[in-house]
Amino acid sequence: MKGLFFAMKPYLLAAACTALFLLACNQPPRKTTAPGPAPKPKPEKATAAAPVAPQSDTITIAAVGDMMLGTSYPNNYTLPADSAKNSFKAIAHELRNASVTFGNLEGSLLDGGSPAHYKLHQKSKAYLFRMPVAYAGVFKDAGFDVLSLANNHVGDFGDTGRTSTMRVLDSIGIAYGGLQSHPGTVFERNGVKYGFCAFAPNANTLSIFNLPDAAKIISELKKRCDILIVSFHGGGEGAAYEHVPFAMESFISEKRGDVNAFAHNAVDAGADVIFGNGPHVCRAMEVYKNRLIAYSLGNFCTYKSVSVAGVCGLAPLLKVHLNKKGEFLNARIISLRQDHSKGLGLDTLNRAAVRIKQLTEADFPDAGLVVSDTGEVSPAPAI
Repeated sequence: MKGLFFAMKPYLLAAACTALFLLACNQPPRKTTAPGPAPKPKPEKATAAAPVAPQSDTITIAAVGDMMLGTSYPNNYTLPADSAKNSFKAIAHELRNASVTFGNLEGSLLDGGSPAHYKLHQKSKAYLFRMPVAYAGVFKDAGFDVLSLANNHVGDFGDTGRTSTMRVLDSIGIAYGGLQSHPGTVFERNGVKYGFCAFAPNANTLSIFNLPDAAKIISELKKRCDILIVSFHGGGEGAAYEHVPFAMESFISEKRGDVNAFAHNAVDAGADVIFGNGPHVCRAMEVYKNRLIAYSLGNFCTYKSVSVAGVCGLAPLLKVHLNKKGEFLNARIISLRQDHSKGLGLDTLNRAAVRIKQLTEADFPDAGLVVSDTGEVSPAPAI
């Protein structure tokens, strides 16, 4: 059977794997741990909620999950007709209105180039993401300051894709980290020095598995900055993987990390805020040692090649307020939804916020925070 799998033509393999992924995103959540059906808040209640007002000395970090603005491989069919220029139009004002704006760049920025050969022979690597170099300007115009390159698609086009991506981001002033060749970065905004590093279970990225090494990287970077942002790409993929299992995760026979152990280790080493991605669905949040951990921000802006069916279409924008020590003050979840024909749009029913609230209550009953149906996130009252 194994010999038959490797003998399949690449296009047949890609079709088979696409079917598997779409099936995963349409699976129901696990009944043993899933919270009850999501309540349906009234639209007027959702729209009436005022945003959390940060204090003058507060740092605001805007964070989103996976971003992939179409792929030019194997042809331009899955590139947006407007050259991606309106990808973030619905929410650009919120992305720009932050001290720092972060997201996960799922794929490479590259014109031309051939796929990494090994990608065609791995069951979980049937998606090959290559965005035109010009699309980097779309991220810049939307307000992104720092991007994670630690994921399973940064290597779709090998060293050529990674090198091109770094060169392009350097040229437009977007910071990045997560590769073994570029582990982390320090950049300054309005007199505050921010550090950033990211981890994943994939080749050529900083390893999510080696906790002592991760702690060393994080602690050394913390010495060079005021606020340290850490990201990880980990966990299974699809609707069956909304919950944090508190154990090593696997997906299609690949280990994907113990994200709870990683996140706590990162905070112990000096991380001030942690943003997870990878499962293509939202996950819970918690406060650990006065630091916020968001275990997955799901998909945010992923054009055509990533399923947005059901809960995979929830697209939260998390705006976190920290004090100058990096301690969590409060946050706000702005709920959006993705649609392959309509793109990214605001969701007046706040379904992303409601789902994160449910998952947080189910997975972290002592999370140290309270999430409202309208997206406000506050520290839990002292008992």
